[in-house]
Amino acid sequence: MARKLSKRTKALREAVDRDSKFPLDDALGLVKKVATAKFDETVDIAVRLGVNPRHADQMVRGAVVLPHGTGQKVRVAVFARGDKAKEAEEAGADVVGDADLVEK
Repeated sequence: MARKLSKRTKALREAVDRDSKFPLDDALGLVKKVATAKFDETVDIAVRLGVNPRHADQMVRGAVVLPHGTGQKVRVAVFARGDKAKEAEEAGADVVGDADLVEK
């Protein structure tokens, strides 16, 4: 038995033509317009590039810098003694130690 949709859900479904293709700017605007959750929603995107990844000359690789980072702070721990330990502290390592650091 089909589930009955609420008025709000019906209105949101009517706002989007699911059979048409949208430019990226319009699609993002539409996603923001129909967002109803009380939390930050996520968007998944799939892009068909028309390449064959089995061929070495058609590999797609890259890196992305997120505008707000990953949300985690990077910490550096260095296992060293003597001059190398001082060098690591001067370079900005968060934690420097030797065998005592392993026990932590």
